[in-house]
Amino acid sequence: MNARAMAAVILHKVLEQGQPLSEVLRHSHVDDTRGRPLIQELCYGSLRWYGRLAAITDLLLRTPIKRKEAQVACLLWLGIYQLIYTRIPAHAAIYETVQAAKELGKAWSGDLINAVLRNFERRRAALLRTVDKNPVSRLSHPRWLLEYLQAAYPQDWERICKAANVHAPMTLRVNLRKIDVRTYVDDLHMAGIKAQPHHLVESAIILEQPVDVQDLPGFRQGLVSVQDAAAQLAAPLLNCRDGMRVLDACAAPGGKTAHLAEHIDGSLDLTAVEKNPRRMHRLKETLARVGVAVDCRLADVARPTQWWDGKPFDRILLDAPCSATGVIRRHPDIKWRRKPDDINAFVRTQMELINALWGLLKPDGVLLYVTCSILPQENRELIQRFLAGHEDVRPYPLNLRMHRGDQPSWSLNQGWQILPGDMSMDGFYFAALRKVESVRD
Repeated sequence: MNARAMAAVILHKVLEQGQPLSEVLRHSHVDDTRGRPLIQELCYGSLRWYGRLAAITDLLLRTPIKRKEAQVACLLWLGIYQLIYTRIPAHAAIYETVQAAKELGKAWSGDLINAVLRNFERRRAALLRTVDKNPVSRLSHPRWLLEYLQAAYPQDWERICKAANVHAPMTLRVNLRKIDVRTYVDDLHMAGIKAQPHHLVESAIILEQPVDVQDLPGFRQGLVSVQDAAAQLAAPLLNCRDGMRVLDACAAPGGKTAHLAEHIDGSLDLTAVEKNPRRMHRLKETLARVGVAVDCRLADVARPTQWWDGKPFDRILLDAPCSATGVIRRHPDIKWRRKPDDINAFVRTQMELINALWGLLKPDGVLLYVTCSILPQENRELIQRFLAGHEDVRPYPLNLRMHRGDQPSWSLNQGWQILPGDMSMDGFYFAALRKVESVRD
């Protein structure tokens, strides 16, 4: 199957069946395909700009494509994506997309695809002016999400959307217990990989161009891991000390768990809980690669009777399930798979988790609440509700030792909200909560 045909099949599974792009790519064995770079470019790019591509296609079709022929629509979006966003010559993009229709058993659609794509080429400028009048298509975000962002960030919503449509850099986390950042940057340069330390986060390095992880010096030995700079803030913000009893709730795939173990110049009594067996496997793989010992429990962290031994924790990291609206630039399918009702469901889960875990914390202990969301409903509003409903909780100051000693400017009344692209980071929220003695009348 050629690259465009495979990309159309993958897009169909994501857009019509709601499957996550990363999982579809993995199950499609794209890594074993010679056309992997092109397939990934077509899939990620078409999903990034799906709102714009679909609006253009609607203007070019006399009648909509029937849902049972949705793969034909996917081929049209892929074709238009190539014509706008890639350097593939127009004649090659059109010819190969028509050939892909034949491979998918849609030979009848070849003339239609050819005509639509050539019509777009003739009318390109006028069509783009028309669709770009609507922010839904110009910014390629669903209307409901635009409205949420406009309400939350009236001055910044458009900048946020534009940042979400930019390719995210490949960022590494250096295991500072094994090697320092400057030495590792030198190792990268010797391997022909251009990179620079992140200007704020002391363990982070940003690559000029993405590379296969197996090409990273010392990757298999745990010298370095792939992790966004914002995600690397969790371990230092939790402010652990040697010998503390620490819980990483919802721990898979294990990046933050491993960083917690790497971050302390000593040892932690570290427990990681994950309820999904497949994700638990990934967690254990991550920990084995970096060479850290962690007590892993396969259980629902919100049901402590299933796994907790009754000994309270000094620190709890709650990296809560969320809408992932802060990492759309890495996972553009999120825009189209999420629905407004999902947000309320996430909020219910987040509140259930934080309430369940609060009882496992020692007096004077700290819980760090983290999401990769930029929606206030999941972040500051949820924390405000939690604070209002508990007498024994106080906000805990967020302090970091960074490269230049400066603090980020994302402070809210409770916590930090990082927006996508700020400081070369993904969108993340952090709030630290300290347990105090209850104050009763």
